[in-house]
Amino acid sequence: MSYSPAPAREAPLRGAQSSDPPAEAAAIAKAADGHFWAEGQVNGSRVRFLVDTGASSVALTPMDAQRLGLNTGRLIYDTPIHTANGDSLAARVRLASVSVAGARMRDVDAVVVGRGLPSSLLGMSYLGRLSRLTATQDTLLLQP
Repeated sequence: MSYSPAPAREAPLRGAQSSDPPAEAAAIAKAADGHFWAEGQVNGSRVRFLVDTGASSVALTPMDAQRLGLNTGRLIYDTPIHTANGDSLAARVRLASVSVAGARMRDVDAVVVGRGLPSSLLGMSYLGRLSRLTATQDTLLLQP
């Protein structure tokens, strides 16, 4: 919706065998609100992310975490975090896979934020594993 994917294909992880063909870059267009929104797949389920290079980790809202099958009532919210909406506590989790427009990463560290996060964030625990992240005035390019 808010991104224009390159030709659909699953991207190999960084460090994959050199015989793998290079993956195409995925393009995410800037939305009318001035933000970059990405439709992603987490553990096979759809999640709408706000792309946030200032977030050290992928951060999930409790509602998104529940939709992914995480039992948010059993998580341990012991990690202090600072958000634009104030301080909160988060629970550390590991996501089996996160994919945005074909750029797929496995075993991605993430947090579930207890309160105060209006939307899930695509942070640096995913973005930092890309081989390249390029920003222009109206497009983000993700190179697996």
